[in-house]
Amino acid sequence: MVKLAERVMKISPSLTLAIDAKAKQMKAEGIRVFNFGVGEPDFDTPEHIKQAAIDAINKGMTKYTPAAGTLELKQAVVDKFKRENGLNYDISQIVISCGAKHSLYNAFQVLVEDGDEVILPAPFWVSHLEQIKIAGAEPVIVMTEEKNGFKMTPKQLEKAITSKTKAVLLNSPCNPTGSVYTKEELEALAEVILKHNIIVISDEIYEKLIYDGLEHVSIASLSDELKECTVVINGVSKAYAMTGWRIGYAAAPVEIAKKMASLQSHATSNPTSIAQAASVAALNGDQKPVEDMKREFVKRRDYMLNRLLNIDGITCPKPGGAFYLFPNVSTYFGKAYKGKQINNATDLATLLLDKVQVAVVPGVAFGSDNFVRLSYATSIEVIAEAMDRIESVLAEIK
Repeated sequence: MVKLAERVMKISPSLTLAIDAKAKQMKAEGIRVFNFGVGEPDFDTPEHIKQAAIDAINKGMTKYTPAAGTLELKQAVVDKFKRENGLNYDISQIVISCGAKHSLYNAFQVLVEDGDEVILPAPFWVSHLEQIKIAGAEPVIVMTEEKNGFKMTPKQLEKAITSKTKAVLLNSPCNPTGSVYTKEELEALAEVILKHNIIVISDEIYEKLIYDGLEHVSIASLSDELKECTVVINGVSKAYAMTGWRIGYAAAPVEIAKKMASLQSHATSNPTSIAQAASVAALNGDQKPVEDMKREFVKRRDYMLNRLLNIDGITCPKPGGAFYLFPNVSTYFGKAYKGKQINNATDLATLLLDKVQVAVVPGVAFGSDNFVRLSYATSIEVIAEAMDRIESVLAEIK
């Protein structure tokens, strides 16, 4: 038997993708499935973005580009950071990659290694954990609290830091909780970060999907000193309904950016030329489709949240961003559905998919098994019927 590399033996399969795959398989078999597990907007990519891709094809933009991205897209990213985040970067500090996940992978591979520790607040996105492990580092999980909106406190951060700490991962707005750090909360964390001279990897992919008058603040914008120890990760996937186009980007101190670009040149060459042209149109073009999508997400969030909170025993903080709800379902643990024991969120998620064809992701995938994640990136009509089905099952758990 072939001995596989130790680094791949550390990887756990993505439970979110597994749930999504099972739901899609059931759908292929002709079963109507209500998929709350998927992490992508259900809206179509705006027309002007699609047209930019078509124009790029017609102009023959089908060749290799520079490994770190075209000058046009890098300039669009520089302009976006200045216009929207108050951050001034040079083109040499921008790396365009094959999705924000790829940008994160590059950052971890360049910054951490065996023996390092990376602080990771939980609940966390599944790939954050796995990418830290793949890079050889040790994830140090900080369990945040529901009552605090699932946000890490300075005291928790300070306690988690050791002599081996190399970096901390921040994700705001957060997947899976939708929590959003305020400027004041980031400033308090920043004091600890600068005191201990650690690197920040700031995943801001849900930046534009933020609600209720909340403001997105990039921790890198708080001071020049913070900017010099922060890698900002973002992309076009969520804000512009471009998940399949696979364009993400990173902004970092120039030496880090150079190494990320060098690594990428040997891994994927360059991101797709056509998708890069489309992303220029996304960043520089009409932002009305983003605002329209946000308004619809607010309606869906509020409807689904109200339905959940009307179910006896369920609690759920109101998320300020992204398109997920993360309700606490532990009230059903230790009970049974028609004789079938429910011991954890995975049992409950399996029950919902098998009995009423509703796909949710158990919280264990995100480091907190008292919860499930529900995506509201689907229509109100679908949400309404799926919630009826969920309620019917939960009412039978005794």
